[in-house]
Amino acid sequence: MTAPEATSTRPYLIRALFEWCSDNGFTPHIAVRADRNVQVPREFVRDGEIVLNISYDATSGLQLGNDYVSFTARFGGQPREIMVPVDKVMAIYARETGQGMAFPPVDETHDDGVADAVGEMQPDDEPQADAGGDERVVQLVSTQAEPGVDPEPPRTPPAGGRPALKRVK
Repeated sequence: MTAPEATSTRPYLIRALFEWCSDNGFTPHIAVRADRNVQVPREFVRDGEIVLNISYDATSGLQLGNDYVSFTARFGGQPREIMVPVDKVMAIYARETGQGMAFPPVDETHDDGVADAVGEMQPDDEPQADAGGDERVVQLVSTQAEPGVDPEPPRTPPAGGRPALKRVK
């Protein structure tokens, strides 16, 4: 007799981080891999990705289900139905702080469906070798300076001013 296969933790972590953002007055955003299985406004997709504000203020009828994230939102003043399979969500984070979690693509995940990293976003961090093996982890790192630390010169945001995720090996 075999043990039943556990469901992915990804939808539970998305809901938990959404709730954390909402409870702390932050604006939750999701970065989505926009392929043919994702229902989003294509004119806002850049490099196969789109970042969506999923706060209660920006959405109507938000559903954070085990299979899909769905809601209605206005883009250019027009209401649009958004439907994103949970496995296409690449990251969820607070816009104000960059704190959140990034997920590897589904085909590169561990058995539970998520990466082992939780942190803050830093778009220009260099990949670091992992002597422990072939695991692929994406980490979010804050761009805000810590108290008592000399800040780095401001970085130029990526085209379109959107956050960028970089895979750390």
